[in-house]
Amino acid sequence: MVKIYNSDIKTNELKIIKSIENGCWISMINPTEEEIKKVCKKVKINEEFIKYPLDYEEKARIDKEEEEASILFVIDVPIIEKNKEAESYTTMPLGIIVVRDEYFITVSLKRNKIIDNFEKNRVKGFSTYKKTRFLFQIMFLNSSYYLTYLKQINKETEIAESILKNSMKNRELLKLLSLEKSLVYFTTSLKSNELVMEKTLRGKILKLYEEDEDILEDAIVENKQAIEMSKIYSDILNGTMDAYASIISNNLNGVMKFLTSITIILAIPTLIASLWGMNVPVPLQNSQYGFPVLIIISICVTIIAVIMLKRRDLLN
Repeated sequence: MVKIYNSDIKTNELKIIKSIENGCWISMINPTEEEIKKVCKKVKINEEFIKYPLDYEEKARIDKEEEEASILFVIDVPIIEKNKEAESYTTMPLGIIVVRDEYFITVSLKRNKIIDNFEKNRVKGFSTYKKTRFLFQIMFLNSSYYLTYLKQINKETEIAESILKNSMKNRELLKLLSLEKSLVYFTTSLKSNELVMEKTLRGKILKLYEEDEDILEDAIVENKQAIEMSKIYSDILNGTMDAYASIISNNLNGVMKFLTSITIILAIPTLIASLWGMNVPVPLQNSQYGFPVLIIISICVTIIAVIMLKRRDLLN
C-alpha cells in the first residue's frame, strides 16, 4: 500500500495527493513489487533501498547512495503482535529514505503507531517538506513509544506476579517468559537505534539545522532512558523467573516428600495384614480376639509412624 502526503506551505494542512511531487511524503506499507518499481522509477532511487526495511531481520543502520544523493535510515520500532493466545511485544524495521531535498519516503512491513500519528497529523510542528525535522520527529516519537511499551510490560509483569503468588499457573509463567523475550528484543533494538542517532547527530550524514537539532538530542535522551528502563525491568524479571523456578522446585520436593510419607503410613497396616494373611501358623490365629488385636496393633504402629514423621517435618 502506497499513500502520498503533502503539507500546505501556508496552512500546514496535511493532504493526500494522487501523484508524487517535490516536498511530498511517500508512505509505503508492505508494498508490492509493482509499487516499489513505480516509486523508484519516479524518484530515481535504488530498489534495494525500499526492499531492505521489508526484511524483518534488518538491523538499524544508515546507508548512503552518493550517486543518487539519497540516504536510508533503518530504525527498529516497537509493535504489539496479536495471536490467538495473547499479545506479545516485539520490534520491526522502519525504513526512512531522504531523497535529495525532494522526497521523503517511509517503508515498513506493517502499520505502526509512529507512522499513524504522522498520517493523522497528530505531531506538533510536522511538515512533509521539512525533511530533517520529520526524520528527527520520527526518532523522538519512536523513543517515546519504547518508554510507553516498557511501562506496559512492567504493569503486565506485576499482574502476572500477583496471580502466581496465589496459584502457579503455566499460563502466567509463559506470560513472564514472553515478556522477558520482549525486553531482550527492546534492549537490542534500542542500542542499535542509539548508534544511528549518535551517528546522525555528528552532522556528517545529514545537514543539521539548529532549530531541529534539539529534537534529535531529546530523542537520544529518551532512547537512553528507555535502555536503562529496559535493563532494569529485564534484571527484575530475570530475578523473578529464577525465584519462581526455585519455588516450583521447592513445592515439587514438598509434594514428593508428603506423598512418600503417606506411602510409608499406608504400608504399615498393609504389611501387618499381609503377614497375618499367610497360610502358615501365626500368633492369635485361633483366638477369637485375634482380629481386633491386629487392628489395634496396626493403629498404634501407624500412629507412632505418623508422630515420628511429623517430628521430622515430613508431613507438611
